[in-house]
Amino acid sequence: MEKRNNKYQLYLKELSLKDHSEGTKELSFNFDNHDDLFQIFEVIQSKKIFNDETTGQEFALGLKLFTEVMLKNKQHPLFEDLRPAIMEFMKKLKSS
Repeated sequence: MEKRNNKYQLYLKELSLKDHSEGTKELSFNFDNHDDLFQIFEVIQSKKIFNDETTGQEFALGLKLFTEVMLKNKQHPLFEDLRPAIMEFMKKLKSS
């Protein structure tokens, strides 16, 4: 049975750099995630974990991109030591 995932496209554009020069780079890619990311953005915002909406969105997107890669690569040795801590962190986040 094929696993169903939500499909997304991420577009990232460099606006300006710390040396005050104009950004020139862009990146776009498609990815899937087993969760509804927009619903997660709403949940993080409603919990008021952070003082502003942008920080909550950055947190949620970064966490979901990272943990989805971990899930897809469960056996990769890179995640071996981190997996238990992430699992605990996710339980704590979901219960707050």
